[in-house]
Amino acid sequence: MNTVADVPLAPAMRRLLLLAAVLVFLAGLQLYLFPLRTADWFAWTIDAPMTAVFLGASYWSSAVLEVAGARARDWNEARLAVWTVLVFTTLTLVVTLVHLDKFHLGAENPTSARVVTVGWLAVYAVVPVVMVTLAWLQTRQARTVGARSRARRRPPAGLRALLVAIAVVLLGLGVALLLVPVEAARLWPWPLTELTARAVGAWLVGLGWAAGHARLIDDLPSIRPLGFTGSAFVVLQGVALVRHGDALDWSGAPAVGYLVGLAAIGVVSVWILALGRVTAADAGASASPR
Repeated sequence: MNTVADVPLAPAMRRLLLLAAVLVFLAGLQLYLFPLRTADWFAWTIDAPMTAVFLGASYWSSAVLEVAGARARDWNEARLAVWTVLVFTTLTLVVTLVHLDKFHLGAENPTSARVVTVGWLAVYAVVPVVMVTLAWLQTRQARTVGARSRARRRPPAGLRALLVAIAVVLLGLGVALLLVPVEAARLWPWPLTELTARAVGAWLVGLGWAAGHARLIDDLPSIRPLGFTGSAFVVLQGVALVRHGDALDWSGAPAVGYLVGLAAIGVVSVWILALGRVTAADAGASASPR
């Protein structure tokens, strides 16, 4: 189809995305700024600071995605954020339940950690259910409410190819980390435990899903949220490498692959945003009186 139907974003979905952004920002705050204090201030203890800051950077970049989705003009521009968040939160809930014995629920843990853990469980149990419900209502609205159509603005072939490549690599590695974490962790550039491997895997699947979904949407205005979150992800992970890059085995192929992956995400993100600016400028020029 060469047209896209612009359906208004439901206020309830907009509010949920903003609430989710606040929650993931708080999670990232603990991990990214205080990676050595996870025993006191996080839901489970993460021994490797590089793992903590990687996860913290992922949470903060997710907050950018959710804010971009909440600020979207219509459902088409928000749905990439919605489905990506739903995939990640569902996978993280499963990982949490599988490794529940590792979480700070016992009386021997600090009160602060137990409070965070209870909040963690509540968020990951409730958010997927609410998001599925609102997404169903939003999709139903898209089918029943009359919407204004506009021309689809397809990304260039090179960008589409990069999105597919990123999706394949991230989804493949993410699924491997989720299903066989001990074996797949050998492909990661720093040591991971079984729990942290699955936590990283959930993020990789979420990012891979976002890239693949962007390719399927195939419309520049609708995939702009990916440009924002991808740019934030690369910058934050770059700072993490400066802080804790000594944790990586720079002599091995996984470290090189990690840098190549970050570079690819950075190129795609900047490309999406640059094309979005050009598209917006062209639209403004065509709408101005002559």
